[in-house]
Amino acid sequence: MRFDTRLIHDRQPPDPLTGAVTVPIYLASTYKQSAPNRNQGYVYSRSGNPTRAMLEGALGALESGVGGLAFSSGLGALETLLGAFPSGSRIVSVDDLYGGTWRLFEHHRRQFGLRVDYLDLTDPRRLAEALRTPADLVYVESPTNPLLRLVDLRAVARLAHASRTRLVVDNTFATPALQRPIELGADIVLHSTTKYLGGHSDLVGGALVLRSRRDLKEFTWLQNALGAVPSPFDCYLALRGLHTLGVRMRAHGESARAVVEVLDRDRRVRRAHYPGLASHPQHRLARRQMSGYGGIVSVDLRGGRRAALAFLRRLRVFTLAESLGAVESLVDHPASMTHASVPRAEREAHGVTEGLVRLSCGIEDPADLADDVRAALRGL
Repeated sequence: MRFDTRLIHDRQPPDPLTGAVTVPIYLASTYKQSAPNRNQGYVYSRSGNPTRAMLEGALGALESGVGGLAFSSGLGALETLLGAFPSGSRIVSVDDLYGGTWRLFEHHRRQFGLRVDYLDLTDPRRLAEALRTPADLVYVESPTNPLLRLVDLRAVARLAHASRTRLVVDNTFATPALQRPIELGADIVLHSTTKYLGGHSDLVGGALVLRSRRDLKEFTWLQNALGAVPSPFDCYLALRGLHTLGVRMRAHGESARAVVEVLDRDRRVRRAHYPGLASHPQHRLARRQMSGYGGIVSVDLRGGRRAALAFLRRLRVFTLAESLGAVESLVDHPASMTHASVPRAEREAHGVTEGLVRLSCGIEDPADLADDVRAALRGL
C-alpha cells in the first residue's frame, strides 16, 4: 500500500468486537485476570492499553520500525531514552537543538554525570572525528529546530555503526510522511506527537520507534518502569491526526513555500531558512533525503530583537504561541520562548539570534499567509 493509504489502515483494523472503524477509547485502568498472571494481554494501563497499543503499532509500521512506544510528551520519550544510559555515558549531539532537549541533556550532565558534546553535524566528517573517542549515542535533529539545518542521515548512520554507537533521530519536523530515518540507517526515531502527528493543538504526546527487537524490549521495560505514558484519549487523538498527515503535510509545504517566497525577497530580511530554497546550504541533501520540505520557516530579520518583536505584533493570521505543526499557523521568537533556557552566548554562537523568528505555516490559504507576512514586514 502507498503511504497515504497506510496512514489510515496500517495496524488499525476495525474493532473485532463491534466492527467500529475508528479505534475505541479504552479508559480502563486495570483488567480482569482469570488467575494470577493469566490475562487477555492487558494487566494495568501504565503497562499497556489497547488504544495506546494501536497507536504504537501504527507509528512503528509508518516509521519502518519493529515497534513503537507512546509517551506523555516528547520530553517524556527523551527522558525514557536517557534512562538507558548510566552515569559517564557519552552523547554526541547536534548543536542546533530544541531548547527543551538541550535543557534535559544539561540536567543529566550536571545531576547524573552524562557527557554531552554538541557539534555542527552538517558535515559528517566532524562526527568521524568525534567518534575517535568512544560514544554511546549519536543524537540528531534533521531538520533542526529552529534553523532547519539538515544532517546526512545515511552518512552519520554509517559512522555511528562503524563505532558501535546507536543513532537517534528526532523526526518531529519531517514526520514519516517526508522522511523515514530508520530506512536511512537510524536505530531509534523520536517524535513529539504534539506537533504534526497530532496536528490540531489538542494533545501533548511523544513517541519512540525502534529498529531492533532488543531495543524495543529494553525501552518497553523502561516505559513501564518510568511511567511517562499518555492517556487513552490522547492516543485516540494522535491516531485521528495520523489519518490526515499526508494531506496536511502537503498543505503545510504549500503554505511554507508561499511564505518563504515573500521573506526571501525582502530587504528587511537578513536570511530566510528553509530547505526548499535553492540557496539553503543542504538543499541538494533535502532533495535526496526527504520527499518534501515541511511547513517550518525561520527568518533572521535585520534590526534584531526590536524588528522581531515589531514583526510579531503586526501578524494577524499567525498566532504567537509555543509549539508548531498544527492546522493553524503559529509564530515563535525562539530566543525568548522555546530556546530561552539556552544561555544567550551559546544560542547566538549557534545562530539563534534575537532577530530570529520561527513560523509554523498552517493549512490556511497560502495567499492569506503570504499577505499576512508581507503586511508585517511592511510595517517594520
